[in-house]
Amino acid sequence: MFESILVSLLLIPVVGALIVFLIPSRKTTLIKQTSLIATMLTFFLSLLLWLEFDNSTSKFQFVKTFPWIYASNIDISLGVDGISLFFILLTTFLIPLCILTSWESVKNYVKEYMICFLVLETILIAVFSVLDLILFYVFFEAVLIPMFLLIGVWGSRERKIYAAYLLFLYTLLGSLFMLVAILMIYFQTGTTDVQILMSASFSEERQRLLWLAFFASFAVKIPMVPFHIWLPEAHVEAPTAGSVLLAGILLKLGGYGFLRFSIPMFPEATAYFTPLVFTMSVIAIIYTSLTTLRQTDLKRIIAYSSVAHMNFVTLGLFSGNLQGIEGSILLMLSHGVVSSALFLCIGVLYDRHKTRMLKYYSGMVQMMPIFGIIFLLFTMANISLPGTSSFVGEFLVLVGAFQSNTSVAFLATTGIILGAAYSLWLYNRVAFGNLKIEHIHEFSDVTRREFAVFVPFIFLALYMGIYPEVFLDPMHVSVANLLVK
Repeated sequence: MFESILVSLLLIPVVGALIVFLIPSRKTTLIKQTSLIATMLTFFLSLLLWLEFDNSTSKFQFVKTFPWIYASNIDISLGVDGISLFFILLTTFLIPLCILTSWESVKNYVKEYMICFLVLETILIAVFSVLDLILFYVFFEAVLIPMFLLIGVWGSRERKIYAAYLLFLYTLLGSLFMLVAILMIYFQTGTTDVQILMSASFSEERQRLLWLAFFASFAVKIPMVPFHIWLPEAHVEAPTAGSVLLAGILLKLGGYGFLRFSIPMFPEATAYFTPLVFTMSVIAIIYTSLTTLRQTDLKRIIAYSSVAHMNFVTLGLFSGNLQGIEGSILLMLSHGVVSSALFLCIGVLYDRHKTRMLKYYSGMVQMMPIFGIIFLLFTMANISLPGTSSFVGEFLVLVGAFQSNTSVAFLATTGIILGAAYSLWLYNRVAFGNLKIEHIHEFSDVTRREFAVFVPFIFLALYMGIYPEVFLDPMHVSVANLLVK
């Protein structure tokens, strides 16, 4: 009964997009409702995927295979394990909330906007569920097309075209190296099936070459310094829902790629290049945290803090132990919730006052008390306050990093101190002080729709922090199996 669940997850958004395409453009409310229903159905189906998931095996589950290019031994193969399960859930969780976020703010090309989100959902679910290298590359790159349109067409400022091209060209250029590596693997092994390639052996020199090619692609997506230039621009120019997707899901593609391919397929090369990754990660954590302190644009502040958090993730991924890797997965999930919610908070302010410049905001808690409480909660989660989702992930990452390299763990901890500094500084500037009524005259607290969007984020941020075992249990066996290889 449940074998076709992944196929259904891929098809529902596509069918939703086709129905939206057939609806006349003037019926904007019907278009939004249809899109929301399609994404909600996908989310509930993904919950069923979680409920039916067997925590006791490291094998891929719900596997479905279709012949594709018979002569070249390439099939369309789908499946999930404890690593990919929660990335699919994160995708299906965020997309309907993105549509709700855009309910009032998007006025132009509503049909095309909704189609972009529905298509993007299918592509992202495919990225996390395909078990073929060629297909992974196709969907990994296909993500860029709807994101390019979301930023270039519905972006908020005059530099949106520049930001869209920067995102597209940066990530495309990095991925070309991965395509060459995939071809090398195919010509050596005669297959691109991930399940077969997990037991394939490559010489140490070949491993290092392939690892670097994959690294060029994944390091841009995470992003690691100095490949991070595209991210602040893309975040600043994207619509609020676009920023939520960028922070919530797209930044996770690089981490997922390391977990799925680089670490299990090239273990000797991973061990060889771990000092390089540690060095780059520590530099990125400290550099981007210091850079965040001098930003004046609200979105840019959250964007740079995202770079710092994602480089904590790379520390955990390459720590070579269970705590570090599980902590990095949990931190990615937490970042997908907390950072997305912070971008929604910035979106609430921007929708009302049409500016994201920090200097115009002060004393907002006096006129927007509910917003002030929500913003405080996610600010605390962003600095990994115990009891919030980020604390568990960062703690496990630091435990894993400490076991691997104490100096790296010590230097990375400075990022937590700097993170607290820029997060509290931001909240203090926005929430407290005197109102600047010469710049902002009208005030209104969060609406019922906006509050309804925040509630799932609040629940997850607290639930993951209080009872993380629910999220850790399904990944134990898959991560342990990763380390055996």
